[in-house]
Amino acid sequence: MRKWTIPFVLFLLCLIFLVPDQGRKIQANAEADSDAPVDPPKVEEKFGAVPNGLSTDSDVAKREAESMSRKTLRASAEKFEFQAEVSRLMDILINSLYSNKDIFLRELISNASDALDKIRFLALTDKEVLGEGDNTKLEIQIKLDKEKKILSIRDRGVGMTKEDLRKNLGTIAKSGTSAFVEKMQTSGDLNLIGQFGVGFYSVYLVADYVEVISKHNDDKQYVWESKADGAFAISEDTWNEPLGRGTEIRLHLRDEAGEYLDELKLKELVKKYSEFINFPINLWASKEVEKEVPADEDESIDEEETSESSSSEEEGEEEDAEKAEDEKKPKTKTVKETTYEWELLNDMKAIWLRSPKEVTDEEYNKFYHSLAKDFSEDKPMAWSHFNAEGDVEFKAVLFIPPKAPHDLYESYYNTKQSNLKLYVRRVFISDEFNELLPKYLNFLMGLVDSDTLPLNVSREMLQQHSSLKTIKKKLIRKALDMIRKLAEEDPDETNDKEKRDVEESSEENEKKGQYAKFWNEFGKSIKLGIIEDATNRNRLAKLLRFETTKSDGKLTSLDQYISRMKSSQKDIFYITGASKEQLEKSPFLERLNKKDYEVILLTDPVDEYLMQYLMDYEDKKFQNVSKEGLKLKDSKTKELKESFKGLTKWWKTTLASDNVEDVKISNRLADTPCVVVTSKYGWSAYMEKIMHSQTLSDASKQAYMRGKRVLEINPRHPIIKALRERVVTDPEDESVKLTAKLIYQTALMESGFDLSDPKDFASHIYSSVKSSLNISPDATVEEEEDEAEEPEVETKADEESASEDSELKDEL
Repeated sequence: MRKWTIPFVLFLLCLIFLVPDQGRKIQANAEADSDAPVDPPKVEEKFGAVPNGLSTDSDVAKREAESMSRKTLRASAEKFEFQAEVSRLMDILINSLYSNKDIFLRELISNASDALDKIRFLALTDKEVLGEGDNTKLEIQIKLDKEKKILSIRDRGVGMTKEDLRKNLGTIAKSGTSAFVEKMQTSGDLNLIGQFGVGFYSVYLVADYVEVISKHNDDKQYVWESKADGAFAISEDTWNEPLGRGTEIRLHLRDEAGEYLDELKLKELVKKYSEFINFPINLWASKEVEKEVPADEDESIDEEETSESSSSEEEGEEEDAEKAEDEKKPKTKTVKETTYEWELLNDMKAIWLRSPKEVTDEEYNKFYHSLAKDFSEDKPMAWSHFNAEGDVEFKAVLFIPPKAPHDLYESYYNTKQSNLKLYVRRVFISDEFNELLPKYLNFLMGLVDSDTLPLNVSREMLQQHSSLKTIKKKLIRKALDMIRKLAEEDPDETNDKEKRDVEESSEENEKKGQYAKFWNEFGKSIKLGIIEDATNRNRLAKLLRFETTKSDGKLTSLDQYISRMKSSQKDIFYITGASKEQLEKSPFLERLNKKDYEVILLTDPVDEYLMQYLMDYEDKKFQNVSKEGLKLKDSKTKELKESFKGLTKWWKTTLASDNVEDVKISNRLADTPCVVVTSKYGWSAYMEKIMHSQTLSDASKQAYMRGKRVLEINPRHPIIKALRERVVTDPEDESVKLTAKLIYQTALMESGFDLSDPKDFASHIYSSVKSSLNISPDATVEEEEDEAEEPEVETKADEESASEDSELKDEL
């Protein structure tokens, strides 16, 4: 027992010495740790409360980081395939060498703005849809995560359900997808992507993996994700921060798109493209601020010594007093610290709420590009900014685009399309409100903000509101005044050469040729307006422009035409046809050209419809020179009628089977033997062709609209004189009748009509050729001899020849 006593005592002594020492070490470590700041768990109150995370607790942050870093579709998500056209579009974008990739941000901001507009509109009739707290803040937030290379854009808009995510972002391509792909392949202009409704896919210009987190009031929160590899996935979101309502898009940027992690770059893009978005755009931006922190004692002593050495004897007493006071206060120093806060990027006041005198041309141009989603360098041709006062008060800005939309006249009467945005008391209502402008002015861009229309009513009730008629009337007047002013300011439109020279040498030279450009893009709309809008028909007629036989390829207005009319001319002469070149060679112009009359050349198919509604202008009637009613003075008309009375009567009888109404002496021909004209109110030859080409035309129902055909003969032409002599000699001669029919059929073709029996016409021509070659009319075509068909046998010579050819080819 004793042999264990001594070791046991030594063991106890060791423990006594070791325990206090270890306790002191633990205490020292605890004291040292107490000086260091402790980070308590942070709970965010709203999106973006900290610079590098969107989580509400550490577990969520961990799951979110894992999700972001892997860039793979979640295994539990429901997988879908992109529709073929969408995949095709994405392939173009992913492999695009297009240098301006900046457009992705403007498209996402534009989509976010649309979502905010929708929820604000819904809130007019149901305020509960906005929710409470931060959800009521209708704004767009942009945030960067430089470490993970993630750019996030969030809105508190209407959000998307699971089905919306599937339809809008993948499986159901909008009609604009194929149209945009075709446009891209022909012009290569990616800048127009927003006009086709497929702007979202521009994200793949800069990102290789995209997440769309969205929460709609009627559904749970879901995540849409895709690596642009032909598939996408949708899953219920249980790991991200609850959005409340709205959409957040996370772009996992490519390595070569690192410039978009620069705050200055994002500010520049928002300023350039989205300055006039109607909702606040906030960027989670870093900022360096100066902060007072406690100073070390050694530093404070050095500062005091420096201060003492630089002070003068006279100020010594004052400084001593100040030092005494400073000694009572804790010593501090100023240091720079980086903080994060939301920075508003679009603080520009809405243009339409400002006075037109305060808005610069550059601001109007920027606003147009933002409104039209057209960010090319082309400026709008003109704009009109005005405030309407009276019974109905509203503000409006209208723009004439530099180019016509690609589908402006496709299905013109079957589609409802408006480019005007309607606001009521600064609240966006709709951009599909077709009651503000007539269809023929649907090429105009702009917006209307009314203080008179009610806010919280249905769209159907708004369409029936009495104020809309007044607004529409004033908008039409302002739009037509804007177009008229565009013409008046164009130096090419004036007749005064002196004034033109002055303007060409001034800054107004920019406006030279602007109206001709407008007419080439939108002239058809003005013509359709004359057909549809009887109230403004005369005002629209002043905007018409045509080429004439004297305009040398330039456009002429009706006022300019009238100013050049001969004193004896009572009607405005025009002719319709397929091309200018064809019309200039028309026999209907022969006598008019000789007498130096000017004739308007109409080559657009819509011109035929136009002239059915435009019956007169400034008390001048319109006269189609290819129809009856053309009056040109000829002193010998009566004598000629009497002299050719027998021929005209005989010819009318001969052509009875061809439905010829009459045969008359012509006053419009000079070098051509005869022409076929139609009755004044029937279809012209060109109109008949247009109607026959209609897909659903019914020939039986069109018969009553065909003009009665009248053969007009030139009594001075040698062919007509010779025919008269032959008729006088033997009116029953069949060869003379055949010649008369052949002359009529030729005139029919030259006048622009289609032959009812081309085969008959061809046989008459061949008979005439036979006669001129002294071939007997009874001569027949030599018949081919019948030979028995024998199989071809390849001879030895043929084989040798083929072998030589083969060797020659091998040598070559």
